[in-house]
Amino acid sequence: MSTVLVVEDNLTQQNILCWVLKQMGLKVIIANDGLEALEKIQNCHPELVILDIVLPHMNGYEVCRRLRSDPKSQTIPVIMCSAKKEEFDRYWGIKQGADAYLTKPYQAREIAATVKRLLNRDKQLLRLPHLKVGGS
Repeated sequence: MSTVLVVEDNLTQQNILCWVLKQMGLKVIIANDGLEALEKIQNCHPELVILDIVLPHMNGYEVCRRLRSDPKSQTIPVIMCSAKKEEFDRYWGIKQGADAYLTKPYQAREIAATVKRLLNRDKQLLRLPHLKVGGS
């Protein structure tokens, strides 16, 4: 069972995300702010992070940058979910290292499809045969 960290300070949004993820058979852990998110990533080692941008103590952009700069967390897929809908916001989220950017309000189907795609992508990378580099 894969573990997903939901980083969201809005209780309604937390509940929606948790419901969708649990319906998919995933284990869910929650962080209410950016600092708590970094702590839970180190302690719980989730396979995927769903990250709001506007958070107390540290915004989602900074959390994503820190994940990408740490060798222990740099490969964890990150989905940014935000009410920020401008094209620049999407661009900036991807530039910070997010693998996907969803805008609120989002559809359960959209969340599920994105989570499934990113979790399956990582599993397929693990299944690739190891290739020898160089001559024999």
